[in-house]
Amino acid sequence: MNIRDLKYLVAVAEHKHFGRAAEACHVSQPTLSTQLKKLEETLGVVLIERTNRQVMLSNVGERIVEQAHRVLREVNQLVNIAEQHRDPFGGDFRLGVIPTVAPYLLPKILKPVRKAFPELRIQINEGQTHQITARLRQGELDALILALPVQEENVITRPLYREPFYFTVSTEHQLASRKSVSVEDLDRQQVLLLEDGHCLRDQALDVCDAQNAVENTNFRASSLETLRQMVRANVGITLMPELAVTKTAGVRYIPFRGAKETAPHRDIGLCWRQTSTRTALLEQMSGILQKAVAG
Repeated sequence: MNIRDLKYLVAVAEHKHFGRAAEACHVSQPTLSTQLKKLEETLGVVLIERTNRQVMLSNVGERIVEQAHRVLREVNQLVNIAEQHRDPFGGDFRLGVIPTVAPYLLPKILKPVRKAFPELRIQINEGQTHQITARLRQGELDALILALPVQEENVITRPLYREPFYFTVSTEHQLASRKSVSVEDLDRQQVLLLEDGHCLRDQALDVCDAQNAVENTNFRASSLETLRQMVRANVGITLMPELAVTKTAGVRYIPFRGAKETAPHRDIGLCWRQTSTRTALLEQMSGILQKAVAG
């Protein structure tokens, strides 16, 4: 048994198809099939039920695949530790970012980060908060950029920037001519929000609930861009984070009056595991990200 065979098994479990699994592993299908047969002989069990129509894992196969995932994660961690020891500021770096931040922040930060750490190979993984925090916990990601506070134990967090929300309406809306609004103007407004799982939804709901705004439950968006177009169609209003504000025909972004501390906003930060071997890198990176956003 070797690591390569475990990778083949995990690929078959993921793709449910020998041809696609072989392609993902960059080997021929006969090679992959032969090695998996040898793995079954070594273990003395049938891992994969093969039929003409589909590929299924046996009961024991499913359990072994779960263990194989854990083994491969540990192997990756072993390789990363060795690589980081050779060059603490180089090697693979896996960064998780929430979807309401990624498309607007990444263009601002990737160039300065690459300039500061030219040997660092950054891999971006976009996902909702619960998804990327789970992957951080399991060691599949090195750090996260997400909204604070982080509901995780044993993590280090560094604030990057405070992002105000804008009262976003159609140019046909009765308040579209305002230069600024107060939170009280949310009263009884039909508010469009993201679907469940997005932390921005929860933050916006907190603001709206406090001001008697009403969620339009007939529609929930999967992205800020969809929200923007629904606002443009005058279906309702929304709260748009500052980095996502972009000139859009038919849409007005109106700032809230008041101090930054009291006006509707969210805080974005960088977090990583307390046990991470890359703390020195991440401390430097947090400072670079702060400057990149401020600039």
